Formats: sequence, C-alpha cells, structure tokens
Amino acid sequence: MTASAARVTLYSRPGCHLCDDARAVVAQVCAELGEDYVEISVADDPELLRRYGDEIPVTLVDGARHDFWRVDPARLRAALTR
Repeated sequence: MTASAARVTLYSRPGCHLCDDARAVVAQVCAELGEDYVEISVADDPELLRRYGDEIPVTLVDGARHDFWRVDPARLRAALTR
C-alpha cells in the first residue's frame, strides 16, 4: 500500500512503545471500517525525523494531520466516517 492510496498514514519509529499502541488502534479502526493505512518510519528519512521526531507517533487522515502521541479510536473513527 502506498501513502497516496491509504487514507491513514502513521509516522513512527522503531522501538517506540507509543507507536506500538498507535499502530494497534489504527489497524483495528481501519479494519473495522475497511480502510487502508500505511506506516512510515521517520528513522529512514532525515526530513521526516526533523518534522515529526518530537511528536511520534503522528497520524494523518486524508493527508491532514490528525493526532500525535496517542490515537483516540473514537476520534479516528469519526474522521474516517465523515
């Protein structure tokens, strides 16, 4: 899945426990709603690390910033069903 084809993008980094929690929420909500998501590691891109490094994990919905640090399942579900 490419970032352009997925409605949800999760920016994360290896070894991040908040990223693990966010991934679980994103995966569950996307599966419930039949939506796709893509996960991108900021560790692989210096520009993404500079932009998002202090707020990881960061989620985008339809290309717009949605949440950082924690993902609220109800809020994500609402954003995806608008």
